[in-house]
Order: sequence, then structure tokens, then C-alpha cells
Amino acid sequence: MGSESTETAAATGAFPIVRHRRLRRTDAIRRLVREVVVRPSQLVLPMFAVAGEGIRQPVDALPGIARLSPDLMVEEARAAYEAGVGGVLLFGVTDQKDAVATSAHADDGVVQQAVHALKAGVPDLVVITDVCLCAYTDHGHCGLLGADGEVDNDPSLDVIARTAVSHARAGADVVAPSDMMDGRVGAIRTALDSSGNEGTAIMSYSAKYASAFYGPFREAAESAPGHGDRRGYQMDPPNIREALREVRADVAEGADMVMVKPAATYLDVVHAVRGATDLPVAAYHVSGEYSMIKAAAERGWLDERQAMMETLTAIVRAGADIVITYAAIDAAKWMKEDAS
Repeated sequence: MGSESTETAAATGAFPIVRHRRLRRTDAIRRLVREVVVRPSQLVLPMFAVAGEGIRQPVDALPGIARLSPDLMVEEARAAYEAGVGGVLLFGVTDQKDAVATSAHADDGVVQQAVHALKAGVPDLVVITDVCLCAYTDHGHCGLLGADGEVDNDPSLDVIARTAVSHARAGADVVAPSDMMDGRVGAIRTALDSSGNEGTAIMSYSAKYASAFYGPFREAAESAPGHGDRRGYQMDPPNIREALREVRADVAEGADMVMVKPAATYLDVVHAVRGATDLPVAAYHVSGEYSMIKAAAERGWLDERQAMMETLTAIVRAGADIVITYAAIDAAKWMKEDAS
């Protein structure tokens, strides 16, 4: 090849002057030029709290996950912290249910007890609490029902805000409203500030879709609706511009972080939300997405470690700063092994 041809090939990135495989040749070179690296501190572990002591109730649909009493939750949270996981996201599971979710904001509620235990036992771990009413209502919906049996948005806001305040008083670092009621971020911010909890941050489930991938979670949280579904308040899966409107509204109302849920099946939404705000973006690698990988791995159909890490990397590559995943502890340990 003459000098003129060589210069042309180099300028256009043409083979054989440019050989992309050079930077893929060894593991050390691949690590050196890697564009996206997931860190353990970006991960958040969902946890399910139950009242009592010494209680561990494995969830069949979520391999490796169990409902835990506060004492055992502290042990699991400490393991997460020692692995480098950035935080935990708490959900309450209770049989204390009524039409108006009274136990959601009780000072001695299951989440409130768990928060107290975690902040005492693992004080440097970020504790985030899910703020929703579905696990505490006898009808299983995320807000209060009106006379027509439909979820009534505005009366629900007061109960949601009271629940957030009760979590903040218990010691939660971040409250995460997941109900998808209009105006709930503003109601929570006002309630937190007026109760002396100005420092408590809000991670809003801004774009939470009415997804088919929540089934294992609903088994774990015992929160399936008793009638109907949640499509009247959770987002319609085909919509993406609507997600951006939701994000903009939550930011205007005082959200400190925004979230997309689910994550792996909504990477386009994660990417669009990342471009729409400078706030930290969280993405929830939900129960169905996690359990599919676990189930396939149990059958020998794929390598769990590789598939899980590829999925988490894709979520971060799409633009997520924070990934909520049931694989948080395992993934953090794998990352440390790969770095050693």
C-alpha cells in the first residue's frame, strides 16, 4: 500500500490500518478502555420488613430474597454495606390493613421499626423508604378509594405525606413515593419541611409504569390489588413523552432524585429522562427482570453472573446514576472480585 493509500485509510478509519480488535485483545486492555463501569456504591438493595424477631421468610418468586424482622434485616444490611452497596430501599409487609392505611404512618409501624434498627446498627448506610399505601390498605391500592371504588387522588395525598413524615422521624435519609398520585411530591415536601425534616431527601418514582414485571414483588410485599388493576394511575407502557412530563412535574414540586421503573425493559426511558434533568436518576431493576435471570440460570440456560452484570451495566450505560436491584450484594461482591 502506497503512502497516499495509507494516509487515506488512516483518515477514514479503514482496515487494515485501523484494527478495532487491538483494544479488545486482553482483559487488562479491555478494562483500561472500558467506557462504563458500574460501582457498588451505585447499587441499592430492596428489603422487605416484617414485625417480630428472628423472622426470615424466603420469597419463592424472588430467589435469594426474604422478608426479614428488624434484627435480621440489620445483619443483611450490614453485609450489603460491607460489600460496598450504597443503600437499601425498605418495604413494609404487615397484616395490619384497613381502608385508609392507618398502619402506614404509625410510629411503631413495621417500616418505622426497621428504620430505627438500621440507623442504629448500620448508621452510615443510606436508608430509603418506599412511601406507598398498597401494602397497608385492605383493598391493595396505592391510594384511598372514593365512593365509586376508584382511587381518589387528592384525599390520598395527606396520608401519603403523613407516611413520609413518619419515616423521616424514624430516621430515613430518603423517602421514595411510589404511588403515582398527582401532586404527591409537593405534598410530601411541604409536610417534611413544616415538620422540621428539611434535610430528608425525596427520590420520586417519577416514571412508574403499569408493568407485567412486578409479579414476584407483589408476592413478597403481599400488595396485589384486591380488585381491578393500577393502570388508572401507573403509566401506560407505550408512553415516553408522558414520562418526561412526570419528571418535570416532580422536579418542579421538589424532588431531589427521580426514578424510572422498570429499568431493563425501559432503557429508552432511562436515557430520555437522563437527558431531561440534571438530578440524579435512579432505575429500578424490578423483581420480574431479576427473577427471569435467576430462573434461567437455575436451569443452566445462561450464566447468572454474566447476565446480571450485563443487565446492570446496560442500565447504567442508558444513564442511570443509581440502580435498585435485588442482586446488589452479589453484584458488589463480583465487582470487587473483578477488581482484585
